Amino acid sequence: MRIIAGSFRSRTLQAPPGLATRPTSDRLRETLFNVLAPRIQGAVFLDLYAGSGAVGIEALSRGAAQAAFVERAPAPLSVLRANLAKLGVTAGFRIHASSVSAWLKKPAGEPLFDIVFLDPPYDAAQEYSATLGLLGGAAAGRLAPGALVIAEHRRKERLGDRYGVLARTRLLEQGDASLSFYAVPPALAQD
Repeated sequence: MRIIAGSFRSRTLQAPPGLATRPTSDRLRETLFNVLAPRIQGAVFLDLYAGSGAVGIEALSRGAAQAAFVERAPAPLSVLRANLAKLGVTAGFRIHASSVSAWLKKPAGEPLFDIVFLDPPYDAAQEYSATLGLLGGAAAGRLAPGALVIAEHRRKERLGDRYGVLARTRLLEQGDASLSFYAVPPALAQD
């Protein structure tokens, strides 16, 4: 696994051992960040179910102002911290050792997020609707006006077109994986 572009371009990252964590492939990350290119510079990025942190680190590498990582499993948390240390990243990020649901239900203490990426374990299908439901509802106050929420999921798994204020605007399919893009209407994000 490597960083595709930006200040950490071509630097390698560790992945957690075993099959419990499935890192986003280099190819899919490249596709994702090609779409995000016009929005990433100076963005506040949230990486939910962060695992190794590859997606959030790629965002920092490409010019995101800040990244927050939410991961609860000890092995991926250790790898995430090691990846940041190996790259010499000492500022502009926060790591939250928590379940995504519990963290989203806490009062917001960070800046509003411009881009949110979520990639729960494929076998935890209920996590998609729970997390997207929170982001489109009770946790929508964590999102900046016009924010973008992206869910990586199995191609054969169909996600809803709407979750509260979130409306799907794009679906990209690549191999066995898909990326569903949800937009927050500018006027509704703060309601």
